[in-house]
This record gives sequence, C-alpha cells and structure tokens, in this order.
Amino acid sequence: MSTDAELFTIGQLARRTGVSSRTIRFWSDAGLVPPAARSAGGYRLYDAEAVARLDLVRTLRELGFGMDVTEAVLSRSASVAEVAAAHVAALDAEIRTLRLRRAVLSTVAKRGSTMKEALVVHKLARLSARERQQILDDFVAEIFAGVDPASPVMGIARGMRQMPAELPDDPAPEQVDAWIELGELVADEDFRQRAHGMVTAGAEAGEPEPRPDYRAVMEHAPRALADGIAPESAEGKAILDRIVSPDMPAVERARTLKLLETFTDARVERYWQLIAVINGQTPPPSVVPAFEWLTAALRADIGGGKPA
Repeated sequence: MSTDAELFTIGQLARRTGVSSRTIRFWSDAGLVPPAARSAGGYRLYDAEAVARLDLVRTLRELGFGMDVTEAVLSRSASVAEVAAAHVAALDAEIRTLRLRRAVLSTVAKRGSTMKEALVVHKLARLSARERQQILDDFVAEIFAGVDPASPVMGIARGMRQMPAELPDDPAPEQVDAWIELGELVADEDFRQRAHGMVTAGAEAGEPEPRPDYRAVMEHAPRALADGIAPESAEGKAILDRIVSPDMPAVERARTLKLLETFTDARVERYWQLIAVINGQTPPPSVVPAFEWLTAALRADIGGGKPA
C-alpha cells in the first residue's frame, strides 16, 4: 500500500492504473493530472493524490465527458451530479436521434426508395414537433376556411390536429411510415379540396340527413363484399333491402345516396388511421369499402339498374 510520500514516475503510474503512459502524459500536459514534483533528471513524479485524480479523470472520460467538463469537475466549479445530469439529457437527445434515424433507414429499405424518395423521407422525419404540428394546423385551417367557428363541425378540426408532442423515443417503423404518408397526403391538392368539400357540406347541412343504420351496414355489406356479390345484382338488391328499407321514399333514398357519395372517402378514412398510428393508438378498422358497396348498390337501385 503506497503512502502519501511515495512518488511514481509516469511508467510506474501507468502500470499501477492501467492507463497508458502516453495518455497520462497528455492529461498531465492538459493540467488534469499535474505532477507533484520532478526528479533530479527532470522527470515528472506523481503522488497518491495524482493516482486518485487519474482514476477520476479516466472515469469521467469513459463516461463521455469532454476535457473542459472534466477540468470543471476537478476544479470543483461543477459537481459530478450536475455534469452527469447534463450528459444524461444530451445522451437522451442523441438516443432519440439515433432511434429515429434507424426507423427512417428501415422505412427507406422497406420501401425500396430511390435517392429522391429517401431525401423526402429524411426531411419529413427530421421535422421538429412544432414543424410537424404546423403542417397539420395549416392543412386543417385550409379545409375549414370559411366555416362558422360556432358550427358543430369545428369539433372535428380539433381531432384532426391531434399530434403527439414528439415522436416516441423509440418510434416504431409503422409510426415513421405513418408520419411520412400523412405528410404526403396533406400535401396533395386534390385531397385538400376533397376534404374541404366534405367539411363545407357538413357545415351547410340543415336538418339531419337520412343515413343508413351503421350496424346494419356493417352486418351485411362486408359479407356481401367477402362473398363477391355485385351491388347491382339481384342478391345485391336483397342485401340492400336489409340495410335500407324498401319503403323509404324515393326523395329520401336520393338524399341518402348523396350523403354517402359526399362523405365516403378512403383517403379521409386513411387520414384518421394515420393520426391514430402516430399517436400510438390502434387505428380504427376500415369501413369505407362497406359503405362504397352500399353506395354502389343504392345508386344502381335508384338508377333503375336491372338485377343481373
């Protein structure tokens, strides 16, 4: 066991601590591990305090602390706890960046993206939480333009803006995929016009429009789709009659068809599914195909299509 009076050369200190002589010399030149004295030949000598100091420097460096931070800790101008807390925050940010980068690369690989597509994916994924939110806010503001703020449909706008403060620390590939797809969707001018048209129609609606019973639609239309029953066929007419009463007046049937044609849109449904995925929720199942089948069946019936 060494005493405080015992002194070590750089070579002896290296053997004692396992730190290379070159590294000790570098740290010593930087003032992190100053020598206690010098030999008659001018060689640096280190005491027991230097051994403890060297061990602390090695630990701080292995934890990723820079030379300036290490010096601040050794000079007691900053505590180890303070420095550690700052580094934890920095590492958390770096980990989030690496995980996001991994998810983006996974998306690019899965899509077989071209260089141009890869650049778009990277750009979208790198957007800050505020920038991502702004894209949705601008989209929602455009499609709800001109709608009375007191209109009940404005409640939908709040849901359409729903985004997490930031992507999760470890975003799943499907979440990155969803954000990228959503960014592309809201940038599509045709989709923006379609969504605006749906919002305007909903805001302008006066009396409640006649609408088919949702449970009846989901009980019969998906089965018709699965069985390959054509909407305009005799079998299709029989299924239609189970969803929409044959006794419904012609004017109401026409209004129901218009309602279905106005508010049935696969892209709008996809918007809500993507929002759910981004927010870490289970996306709602697709119901649009069932309503598209119903729309086709009702259109054929009103148009006097002959049962096949």
